[in-house]
Amino acid sequence: MSADSVSPASFSVLRLRVTAEADPGAIARVLERFQNLNVVPRRVVAEYGTAEILHIQVDVAGVTEDRLSLIAARLEQCPIITRAFWHHI
Repeated sequence: MSADSVSPASFSVLRLRVTAEADPGAIARVLERFQNLNVVPRRVVAEYGTAEILHIQVDVAGVTEDRLSLIAARLEQCPIITRAFWHHI
């Protein structure tokens, strides 16, 4: 495969940030979105914050911005997720 045929999305690393209730299933719900796409995240960080809030950060490559926007929107539909958004890193 030549460098010209590789899409920029395969090299871009995007970060998904999720804020959720401190529910034991929150991390699994976030990661299952990537499992369904057969994508292994480059990095996953979860931190229990104040006021029983869980902060989850997932770095991924090979996922388009549109796909990650859709993942974030679907995550926000889950009752335990309070916010989900992504950005370039």
